[in-house]
Amino acid sequence: MFIRVKRRAHGERSYEYLQIVRSVRDGETVRQQVIANLGRREQLIASGDLDGLLRSLARFSEKLRVVEAARSSGLRDWSAKTRGPALVFGRLWEGQGLPPVLDELGAGRHVEFDLERLSFALALQRVCAPGSDLQGSGWVETVEAPGFDRIALQHMYRTCRFLSEVRQPLEQKLFWADRDLFSDTLDLLFIDTTSVYVSRDTETPWRKRGYSRDRRGDLPQFVLCVAVDHRGWPIAWEIFPGHTADRAALRTIVAVLRERFQVRGVTVVADRGMIGEDTIELLTQDPDAPFDYILGCRMRKQREVSEDVLARAGRYQKVADNLEVKDVVVNGRRYVVCRNPQEAEKDRLAREAILAKLEQALAHGPKSVIGNRGFARFVKIRRGSVSIDARAVEDDARLDGKFVLTTNTLLPMDQVALAYRSLWRVERTFREEKSTLEVRPIFHQLDST
Repeated sequence: MFIRVKRRAHGERSYEYLQIVRSVRDGETVRQQVIANLGRREQLIASGDLDGLLRSLARFSEKLRVVEAARSSGLRDWSAKTRGPALVFGRLWEGQGLPPVLDELGAGRHVEFDLERLSFALALQRVCAPGSDLQGSGWVETVEAPGFDRIALQHMYRTCRFLSEVRQPLEQKLFWADRDLFSDTLDLLFIDTTSVYVSRDTETPWRKRGYSRDRRGDLPQFVLCVAVDHRGWPIAWEIFPGHTADRAALRTIVAVLRERFQVRGVTVVADRGMIGEDTIELLTQDPDAPFDYILGCRMRKQREVSEDVLARAGRYQKVADNLEVKDVVVNGRRYVVCRNPQEAEKDRLAREAILAKLEQALAHGPKSVIGNRGFARFVKIRRGSVSIDARAVEDDARLDGKFVLTTNTLLPMDQVALAYRSLWRVERTFREEKSTLEVRPIFHQLDST
């Protein structure tokens, strides 16, 4: 048996309830059975009922009875605090020059706590013990670090709002400090988007329902767009309402790179979800500092790609066991056609399996086929008759294991393909945010926090 925290939303607020639960085996599965509902967590703690219940239960535990006897006899118990995480992370924190930057941005604000220490505590908690600010206010009591003994929950909430207000100048200072510290120049920028859901039922101007990459379309979300460099280090990021399209996010992040960070002369690498008629114009419209680009193409939806680029003959150049490339120029635009022989074989086998099922379904009549989305692209319907569309099968076979890129760079075609395949760097950033740092679930009520 164990104690489970059950979170429930009531209007704009969320409450935590404590339950006594035990695990029960039901055949091959294990489910949880609620033995008792204890009530709201905050009320139990405030009233002292939880302490009384624990003392009552302790009478039936031999180990806890020893502890209680030791306390009643006057023996003192000592609490232990961890030091390592704060020391290690604190050195990195100072190496990036964050303390003086935050002190400068917080100057003139009449607060009774140290904004830099609170910012450090929030970041350290996110790295070591991801959770809500409510959980963090208790966690910092177990960490030995300067200033942590004076942290309260309300200080964390107020620091979140402070960071929201100073976010842009903070990012700018860190960006230029990073360039100076490592004497580094930007050559490639990988840009992608993801969605992060919020544990709230109500929508706001920022929290909107939209296409959820987390498969939580039932909850509002926001869209996160991140640009990382060739090492996978984030350079810029923006948050958008949850129903924002990828192209709109790209338009904003490019403006941020140009205006806020004054980024010039880089190659932007982005997935096919970002490409549209205005994407290339957006990247190259600045005559003084146009961006080079490597963009994924929509092979089925872009007519020039599907009808002209893929139809061009030419010999592939082998780059690796799983990558072959060739250059194609159409109407003055450069394309790089990439083919993965291993994926091509998988695509062929998958299509043959679908066609085999389709033939079986057609043998039972057209009604078993109509409405099946898996068969839709291979089906031809004419005057009530349903048959396999041989042209559609042929067109689909042309795409086996392929992806097409468009670029205005003079890079060799193998480097173009390898740069595009390095988009995993920004995808890794998203994985780290959602798993290692556990940004979900988010319980903040205010859009700013």
